[in-house]
Amino acid sequence: MKSILIVEGNLKEENQSFSKVGIQTHTESLKDSLAYFTNELKFDVINPSSDQNIQLIFDKLENYDGLIWGGSSLNIYDDTPEIRKQIEFMKACQKKVKKILAICWGMQVAVTAAGGQVKKANNSHIGIANEIEINKNGISHPLYVDKDRKFNSPAFNFDEVVKLPRNGICLASNKINKIQSLYFEIDNTKVWGLQYHPEITYEKMISLIQFRKDRLIEKRKVFKNSSDVEKHINFIKKEIFVENKLKRMMELKNWLDQLK
Repeated sequence: MKSILIVEGNLKEENQSFSKVGIQTHTESLKDSLAYFTNELKFDVINPSSDQNIQLIFDKLENYDGLIWGGSSLNIYDDTPEIRKQIEFMKACQKKVKKILAICWGMQVAVTAAGGQVKKANNSHIGIANEIEINKNGISHPLYVDKDRKFNSPAFNFDEVVKLPRNGICLASNKINKIQSLYFEIDNTKVWGLQYHPEITYEKMISLIQFRKDRLIEKRKVFKNSSDVEKHINFIKKEIFVENKLKRMMELKNWLDQLK
């Protein structure tokens, strides 16, 4: 049985607000998606921003077969104490855990910890990323075995990687984000990074849009009004009817296969 460390990127308060309205945390969504492929996994979960037992996890990082670092509503350039804790923990993981899958926020933390750079994007993905295209480097990478060359995916991000770590390789792009996925090695650790969310359903993305509606209109200004939000939700609903669940989550399967 493989031992996986899951790193929760959201602050405790954000997860509590999710739970109050019946939305799964990102860690819960990830566990459900992994269970689609196998039940032969043992998990530990850590939140570097708030957990008090982090030293216990730190002391056994080398024992994990792999690490998955999930999404968050944080912005890495805000440079808060909670964010700095996550970056420092990622640096430790990049020295001791040999295989890391870094998703969305996780990729941004991994890139920052390894010397790359993340900035606010000119445009954003709200619930869905359209026409992600795998490039020639991605076609030959194990991340994309049996994945369609061009695909849509659940996604929710306002920031993007603008500078890869040393020896970093971009694997896929779309019109919104030049770097939709990447690969790099650091201290004998292999990092696979995704800017999108194969582990989260479109149904959850719709729930997140509804939950964050006021924030998206008033603060983020990505929608003009409630009617605009509903139009976008209806657009995402169409994707639910045409998606292939296995294809959507192929990146998870391919990463798990690398642990064998």
